[in-house]
Amino acid sequence: MHRRGFIAVIAGGVTRAAIVLPVLAAWLPVRAQQLRIARIGIITSGSAELVDAFRQRLRELGYAEGRNIVIEVRAVAQSERFREVAAELVGLGVDVIVASGTATTRAAKEVTSSIPIVMVSVGDAIVAGFVKSLARPAGNITGQSFLAPELGLKGLDLVKEVIPKAKRVAALYGPEIDSSAGFRALSAAAQSKGMALQRVELRKADDLGTALAAMGQARPDALLVFGMRLDQQIQIVEIAAKDRLPAVYGFREAVDAGGLMSFGPRLPDLWRGAANYVDKIIKGAKPADLPIEQPTKFVYVINLTTAKTLGLTIPPSVLARADEVIP
Repeated sequence: MHRRGFIAVIAGGVTRAAIVLPVLAAWLPVRAQQLRIARIGIITSGSAELVDAFRQRLRELGYAEGRNIVIEVRAVAQSERFREVAAELVGLGVDVIVASGTATTRAAKEVTSSIPIVMVSVGDAIVAGFVKSLARPAGNITGQSFLAPELGLKGLDLVKEVIPKAKRVAALYGPEIDSSAGFRALSAAAQSKGMALQRVELRKADDLGTALAAMGQARPDALLVFGMRLDQQIQIVEIAAKDRLPAVYGFREAVDAGGLMSFGPRLPDLWRGAANYVDKIIKGAKPADLPIEQPTKFVYVINLTTAKTLGLTIPPSVLARADEVIP
């Protein structure tokens, strides 16, 4: 090869290298990020179907378990184990924790201040002390929050419509909820409707039988069940059925289990929303910068079989407004 040709080949190689190397350098971190497997921890006391909604949404967003994500699910019914399970997930090195409910979110908060936490179906995140504001959470917790007192007010309206003669209504609260302000508002609303409101608080998170027995001989005409976990609401369905006590629940799954009525957000929608948060966090967003979302759609469900068992006749005007009627 002539010297001129040899120089041309070398020059061409250097030129191509000058182009390829920067592109390769930029591509490698992106490719490494794409190949990285994100580990997601879930603490829930709910049903597997709700976690399935979360998984389905992640699949829609392009994730596949075993390829770019690993999901560690911990289904726990005993509230005293929430903190232990949260610590276990931290020990596994998860990149994000999804916590279902107020008690599980608090447990996760107690064991980590650095790992992002996405809360699902939490009543009032500000009152619970999880975030400073809905617009700017400011810590390692974000997700969805709905105002339980507002649901309680709607529950009172439903009681008045379905049980016009109701004079005494009990409201059940879990120990992890500071409901004093909400209860005062609810009590005032009940008084304006000619009803007296009784607060029934669980001293121990899982002692539902004792809490309901505490209502004593002054048996209420109806029960409001909003500030409770889903598994607790379903347990209350069984107790209320034995006592022939009409109750309004926060989740429609309780009505599927035999409860009378429910008014609240759709839990599968909340879990799908949690997947959206996880997606943003995996891609680099910080929880402190992700505003808290609130449900925009609430569903009203009535179980006519339960109404008949309780000897209640649901007015046609109420049935017409229901989103779903279970025959």
